[in-house]
Amino acid sequence: MSTSPRYEKAMLVALHETEGIGWKTIDNLYASGLHMDMCSYGVKDWTAMGIRVEAAHRLSLHFAEAVENAGNRLSKEQNEGIRVICILDSMYPDMLKSSPRPPWVMYARGSLDLLNGPSLAVVGTRVPTAYGRKVATLLTEDLVIKGVTIVSGLARGIDSIAHAAALKQNGKTIAVLGAGVDTIYPPENRTLYEEIAQQGLLLSEYPPGTGAHPGYFPQRNRIIAGITLGTLVVEADIRSGSLITSDAALEAGRDVFAVPGPITSPKSRGTLELIKQGAKLVTGIEDITEEYQRQLKEAAEKSSVGAHTYTKDYASSVDGLTKEEMELYHMLQQGPGSVDELLERTRWEFGLLHSVLLSLIIKKQITQLPGAIYKLI
Repeated sequence: MSTSPRYEKAMLVALHETEGIGWKTIDNLYASGLHMDMCSYGVKDWTAMGIRVEAAHRLSLHFAEAVENAGNRLSKEQNEGIRVICILDSMYPDMLKSSPRPPWVMYARGSLDLLNGPSLAVVGTRVPTAYGRKVATLLTEDLVIKGVTIVSGLARGIDSIAHAAALKQNGKTIAVLGAGVDTIYPPENRTLYEEIAQQGLLLSEYPPGTGAHPGYFPQRNRIIAGITLGTLVVEADIRSGSLITSDAALEAGRDVFAVPGPITSPKSRGTLELIKQGAKLVTGIEDITEEYQRQLKEAAEKSSVGAHTYTKDYASSVDGLTKEEMELYHMLQQGPGSVDELLERTRWEFGLLHSVLLSLIIKKQITQLPGAIYKLI
């Protein structure tokens, strides 16, 4: 008996959430066709379809109820703020669908629109050096200003730095979790998790309530690679988990970028090896953005969040400013900044920064506070 798309989705969710049923098993069942009669299958019916006896017993007892429960959850627009995305849905990312072993079901908190724009994975070691932290921050800030969505895994180290830098610039960021989308891991990232839930997107293939497990993190890395145009590895040892993401990116036919580091630093062994193997060496975001001119142009035309939207916002309300003045004006829209902070963020020469600050003061757009702190008027 054939089934409706909605019922088929409920069946996929029920199978996905059944213990002992993995990706390959669902793939085989889906290929043979999901139909309503399965809800009345006995153990022999399931084993005849290649299901192991233990899982077949579980399905024969609980599958009909699981499908009904999944259907009830799907009938609501959200379940405690969590959306269920199935590979059958139009909102399911095309890039992920074309990658190896795309998840049948995902769970999301936040803005699903973020799955549609140009995105880049930024990953690296959980224990970065000062160099790695600075490079991850600078590259991420520059990328989001260009309209790129930053994707990472909310892990300690480079992942967290990339998410935080994107949020600081009011940019887009997606965290793909190695636990249920309602599980905060690591615990110290609670604030970052909540900020991403409000301003970005949390994504997981594991059902709500699933705790973190070492085996889940390598699996989630294929999703990080699958939803992005490419993967940037900032700093990584030769055994770093971030190299699993770069391998997944290559398997999916995506680009791999790597930041060079000191040959004496263990944290650079992984990235230097990637460069040896053909990853594109990155010394600035131009090395990345030149690969995606078409995607960035299309995103700009759609007025997605990024530098183009920023330019539109503040240029429309502030006339007569030069390109450099508008760039600095935008930075100060995020809050007051010291000379040292502005030098680091703009990466200008001191003379240029000083002249632009003086010009903005003369034009009565900013004011100087004690301690060489500048803010908008």
